[in-house]
Amino acid sequence: MKAINATPWFAVLACTTLCAVATPTLADDATTAATVPYVVPRGVPDYIKAAIADPTRPAEQRARDVNRKPAELLALSHIKPGDKVVEFASFGQYMTPMLCDIVGPKGKVYMFDLPYTEKRAGEASRKFVAAHPNAQYQLVNYNDIQLPQHLDVIYMVMYYHDLSINHIDVAKLNEKIFKALKPGGVYFIVDHNAAPGSGRRDTNKLHRIDPATIESEVKAAGFRLIVESNLLARPSDDHTQIVFAPGLRGLTDQTVFTFEKPRN
Repeated sequence: MKAINATPWFAVLACTTLCAVATPTLADDATTAATVPYVVPRGVPDYIKAAIADPTRPAEQRARDVNRKPAELLALSHIKPGDKVVEFASFGQYMTPMLCDIVGPKGKVYMFDLPYTEKRAGEASRKFVAAHPNAQYQLVNYNDIQLPQHLDVIYMVMYYHDLSINHIDVAKLNEKIFKALKPGGVYFIVDHNAAPGSGRRDTNKLHRIDPATIESEVKAAGFRLIVESNLLARPSDDHTQIVFAPGLRGLTDQTVFTFEKPRN
């Protein structure tokens, strides 16, 4: 993992990420979660701990924590109370409740989903926003999106590979994201790994992308890479199966990126 300008708690997390990366076998996600408790690592800020421990989080979401490691991810994204954040592809609403808890009443979470998600998550997303005054939800074609400005963090978790599948102009979207973030703002990406050198070859068939492709595309928009983490690395995944395959879902080999808009 590459780490730059680490604060004390971030340095602790970086060591945890490098030295204690779990490599579970390709068992069922829920089964693994039921037998291995999730433990928040030392050094994670209290506001992240509180968001994860929020008793209103659904049990099925909590069951996924051991494999998704939300405390580590949220810490790597540098989110804090009062932040203005955007979440692309919020329709699963795994990260969203925690984001809202962390930014608090002085912050804002903007949820942007593509129109096709209305059928599966539109009603649930509207109910979520009704219960969370600091959240806003919009269905929009990402080619036409107008992002809020002076944002602190933008999240693209498990969806960057889907952009090309849905005919989104990735380069233009990354440019819009760059302009929307304040100097020092973070573009946070997590995605399923494809074989090295494969580019976007496996996006449609396997829902995977070569991490090097993400890095090159995002850097082309002007971002600099702050962290490339192996937090969710799983060597047992050979990158040949679709990410939804039985026994593999929730346990794919993944890369975590923290990109920063330069401060000057």
